[in-house]
Amino acid sequence: MSIAYLLVCGILSAVLYPATDIVAALLYPGFSYTDQAVSELFAIDAPTSALVVTLFSISTALLLPFALGIWRSARSRRVLRLMAVMLVAHAVDALTLWNFFPMHMRGEPTSFTDTMHGILAVDPFLLIVMIAGAVAWKGRFRWYTIATIAFGTLMIALAIPHITDVFQNQPTPWIGLMERAAQYANNLWFVVLAMMLLRETHSFSAWRWSAARSPG
Repeated sequence: MSIAYLLVCGILSAVLYPATDIVAALLYPGFSYTDQAVSELFAIDAPTSALVVTLFSISTALLLPFALGIWRSARSRRVLRLMAVMLVAHAVDALTLWNFFPMHMRGEPTSFTDTMHGILAVDPFLLIVMIAGAVAWKGRFRWYTIATIAFGTLMIALAIPHITDVFQNQPTPWIGLMERAAQYANNLWFVVLAMMLLRETHSFSAWRWSAARSPG
Protein backbone atom coordinates (compact mmCIF):
# COMPACT_ATOMS: atom_id res chain seq x y z
CA MET A 1 0.00 0.00 0.00
CA SER A 2 1.34 3.44 -0.90
CA ILE A 3 2.30 5.93 1.80
CA ALA A 4 -0.49 8.26 0.68
CA TYR A 5 -3.20 5.69 1.41
CA LEU A 6 -1.69 4.98 4.81
CA LEU A 7 -1.63 8.66 5.70
CA VAL A 8 -5.22 9.17 4.57
CA CYS A 9 -6.19 6.63 7.24
CA GLY A 10 -5.21 9.25 9.80
CA ILE A 11 -7.72 11.69 8.33
CA LEU A 12 -10.46 9.06 8.22
CA SER A 13 -9.80 8.16 11.85
CA ALA A 14 -9.94 11.79 12.95
CA VAL A 15 -13.25 12.37 11.14
CA LEU A 16 -14.94 9.14 12.27
CA TYR A 17 -14.41 9.78 15.99
CA PRO A 18 -16.36 13.06 16.31
CA ALA A 19 -18.96 11.87 13.81
CA THR A 20 -19.62 8.80 15.98
CA ASP A 21 -19.72 10.93 19.13
CA ILE A 22 -22.23 13.38 17.68
CA VAL A 23 -24.52 10.74 16.16
CA ALA A 24 -24.47 8.60 19.32
CA ALA A 25 -25.30 11.62 21.50
CA LEU A 26 -28.34 12.27 19.30
CA LEU A 27 -29.44 8.62 19.50
CA TYR A 28 -29.13 8.39 23.30
CA PRO A 29 -32.46 9.53 24.83
CA GLY A 30 -31.90 12.32 27.36
CA PHE A 31 -28.15 12.44 26.84
CA SER A 32 -26.53 15.86 27.32
CA TYR A 33 -23.77 16.56 24.79
CA THR A 34 -22.48 19.45 26.89
CA ASP A 35 -22.84 17.99 30.39
CA GLN A 36 -22.04 14.29 29.97
CA ALA A 37 -18.74 12.61 29.13
CA VAL A 38 -17.96 10.73 25.94
CA SER A 39 -17.34 7.60 28.02
CA GLU A 40 -20.99 7.56 29.04
CA LEU A 41 -21.97 6.83 25.44
CA PHE A 42 -20.33 3.40 25.65
CA ALA A 43 -20.85 2.76 29.35
CA ILE A 44 -22.02 -0.70 30.40
CA ASP A 45 -25.70 -1.10 29.40
CA ALA A 46 -25.81 2.31 27.68
CA PRO A 47 -28.18 2.15 24.66
CA THR A 48 -25.46 3.40 22.30
CA SER A 49 -22.66 1.21 23.69
CA ALA A 50 -22.48 -1.34 20.84
CA LEU A 51 -22.54 1.35 18.15
CA VAL A 52 -19.91 3.53 19.82
CA VAL A 53 -17.54 0.67 20.68
CA THR A 54 -17.68 -0.61 17.10
CA LEU A 55 -17.11 2.75 15.42
CA PHE A 56 -14.57 3.99 17.95
CA SER A 57 -12.67 0.73 17.46
CA ILE A 58 -12.65 1.25 13.68
CA SER A 59 -11.52 4.84 14.16
CA THR A 60 -8.70 3.72 16.45
CA ALA A 61 -7.70 0.80 14.23
CA LEU A 62 -7.21 3.27 11.36
CA LEU A 63 -4.41 4.83 13.40
CA LEU A 64 -2.33 1.67 12.91
CA PRO A 65 -1.87 2.07 9.13
CA PHE A 66 -1.49 5.81 9.77
CA ALA A 67 1.40 5.01 12.12
CA LEU A 68 2.95 2.85 9.39
CA GLY A 69 2.58 5.77 6.98
CA ILE A 70 4.39 8.04 9.44
CA TRP A 71 7.16 5.45 9.86
CA ARG A 72 7.60 5.15 6.10
CA SER A 73 7.58 8.95 5.77
CA ALA A 74 10.28 9.34 8.40
CA ARG A 75 13.24 8.51 6.20
CA SER A 76 16.17 9.63 8.41
CA ARG A 77 14.08 11.44 11.04
CA ARG A 78 14.17 9.30 14.17
CA VAL A 79 11.68 11.51 15.97
CA LEU A 80 9.01 10.52 13.42
CA ARG A 81 9.75 6.87 14.08
CA LEU A 82 9.24 7.55 17.78
CA MET A 83 5.97 9.26 16.86
CA ALA A 84 4.86 6.19 14.90
CA VAL A 85 5.67 3.81 17.76
CA MET A 86 3.89 5.99 20.32
CA LEU A 87 0.88 6.25 18.01
CA VAL A 88 0.64 2.46 17.95
CA ALA A 89 0.82 2.46 21.76
CA HIS A 90 -1.94 5.08 21.86
CA ALA A 91 -4.10 2.96 19.56
CA VAL A 92 -3.58 -0.17 21.66
CA ASP A 93 -4.46 1.80 24.80
CA ALA A 94 -7.65 3.16 23.24
CA LEU A 95 -8.73 -0.19 21.77
CA THR A 96 -8.30 -1.79 25.19
CA LEU A 97 -10.33 1.00 26.78
CA TRP A 98 -13.21 0.84 24.29
CA ASN A 99 -13.54 -2.94 24.26
CA PHE A 100 -12.56 -4.22 27.70
CA PHE A 101 -12.90 -1.48 30.30
CA PRO A 102 -16.02 0.66 29.82
CA MET A 103 -17.28 2.59 32.83
CA HIS A 104 -20.60 1.91 34.54
CA MET A 105 -23.56 4.18 33.94
CA ARG A 106 -24.24 6.95 36.43
CA GLY A 107 -25.74 5.72 39.69
CA GLU A 108 -24.47 2.16 39.23
CA PRO A 109 -21.92 0.61 41.63
CA THR A 110 -18.35 0.93 40.38
CA SER A 111 -15.86 -1.92 40.02
CA PHE A 112 -12.41 -2.80 38.68
CA THR A 113 -13.47 -1.90 35.14
CA ASP A 114 -14.07 1.71 36.22
CA THR A 115 -10.62 1.86 37.82
CA MET A 116 -8.97 0.53 34.67
CA HIS A 117 -11.06 2.91 32.57
CA GLY A 118 -9.61 5.83 34.50
CA ILE A 119 -6.04 4.54 34.23
CA LEU A 120 -6.25 3.91 30.48
CA ALA A 121 -7.93 7.27 29.88
CA VAL A 122 -4.79 9.04 31.10
CA ASP A 123 -2.97 7.75 27.96
CA PRO A 124 0.46 9.48 27.99
CA PHE A 125 1.25 8.12 24.53
CA LEU A 126 -0.83 10.71 22.68
CA LEU A 127 1.03 13.53 24.44
CA ILE A 128 4.36 12.00 23.38
CA VAL A 129 3.09 11.78 19.78
CA MET A 130 2.30 15.48 19.80
CA ILE A 131 5.56 16.46 21.49
CA ALA A 132 7.40 14.49 18.81
CA GLY A 133 5.51 16.51 16.21
CA ALA A 134 6.60 19.76 17.84
CA VAL A 135 10.21 18.56 17.82
CA ALA A 136 10.12 17.26 14.23
CA TRP A 137 8.94 20.49 12.62
CA LYS A 138 9.70 24.13 13.23
CA GLY A 139 7.62 27.18 12.40
CA ARG A 140 3.83 27.30 12.34
CA PHE A 141 3.22 23.60 12.91
CA ARG A 142 5.37 23.63 16.06
CA TRP A 143 3.42 26.57 17.48
CA TYR A 144 0.14 25.01 16.40
CA THR A 145 1.09 21.78 18.20
CA ILE A 146 2.08 23.63 21.37
CA ALA A 147 -1.22 25.54 21.27
CA THR A 148 -3.16 22.29 20.81
CA ILE A 149 -1.40 20.67 23.77
CA ALA A 150 -1.98 23.76 25.95
CA PHE A 151 -5.65 23.99 24.97
CA GLY A 152 -6.27 20.29 25.59
CA THR A 153 -4.49 20.43 28.94
CA LEU A 154 -6.60 23.41 30.01
CA MET A 155 -9.86 21.72 29.01
CA ILE A 156 -8.99 18.51 30.84
CA ALA A 157 -7.83 20.44 33.91
CA LEU A 158 -11.19 22.21 34.03
CA ALA A 159 -13.06 18.90 33.62
CA ILE A 160 -11.12 16.89 36.23
CA PRO A 161 -12.92 18.33 39.30
CA HIS A 162 -16.20 16.94 37.93
CA ILE A 163 -14.99 13.37 37.37
CA THR A 164 -15.99 12.13 40.82
CA ASP A 165 -19.39 13.76 40.32
CA VAL A 166 -19.99 11.45 37.34
CA PHE A 167 -19.68 8.34 39.52
CA GLN A 168 -21.73 9.96 42.30
CA ASN A 169 -24.51 10.76 39.81
CA GLN A 170 -24.19 14.47 40.48
CA PRO A 171 -24.58 17.30 37.94
CA THR A 172 -21.49 17.83 35.78
CA PRO A 173 -22.02 21.12 33.96
CA TRP A 174 -19.94 21.56 30.82
CA ILE A 175 -17.82 18.44 31.38
CA GLY A 176 -18.90 17.01 28.03
CA LEU A 177 -18.16 20.18 26.13
CA MET A 178 -14.72 20.56 27.72
CA GLU A 179 -13.76 16.95 27.06
CA ARG A 180 -15.00 17.10 23.49
CA ALA A 181 -13.23 20.38 22.80
CA ALA A 182 -9.94 18.78 23.84
CA GLN A 183 -10.55 15.59 21.88
CA TYR A 184 -11.74 17.32 18.73
CA ALA A 185 -8.68 19.59 18.86
CA ASN A 186 -6.54 16.44 18.89
CA ASN A 187 -8.51 15.02 15.96
CA LEU A 188 -7.93 18.22 13.99
CA TRP A 189 -4.23 18.01 14.80
CA PHE A 190 -4.12 14.52 13.25
CA VAL A 191 -5.77 15.86 10.11
CA VAL A 192 -3.23 18.67 9.82
CA LEU A 193 -0.36 16.24 10.47
CA ALA A 194 -1.60 13.82 7.82
CA MET A 195 -2.06 16.58 5.25
CA MET A 196 1.41 17.94 5.95
CA LEU A 197 2.98 14.50 5.54
CA LEU A 198 0.99 13.95 2.34
CA ARG A 199 2.39 17.19 0.96
CA GLU A 200 5.91 16.20 1.97
CA THR A 201 5.51 12.78 0.39
CA HIS A 202 4.22 14.31 -2.84
CA SER A 203 7.09 16.80 -2.93
CA PHE A 204 9.66 14.08 -2.27
CA SER A 205 8.19 11.81 -4.95
CA ALA A 206 8.18 14.69 -7.45
CA TRP A 207 11.81 15.46 -6.59
CA ARG A 208 12.86 11.81 -7.07
CA TRP A 209 11.03 11.65 -10.41
CA SER A 210 12.69 14.87 -11.54
CA ALA A 211 16.11 13.68 -10.39
CA ALA A 212 15.68 10.36 -12.20
CA ARG A 213 14.87 12.15 -15.46
CA SER A 214 17.75 14.61 -15.21
CA PRO A 215 20.66 13.79 -17.51
CA GLY A 216 23.85 12.64 -15.85
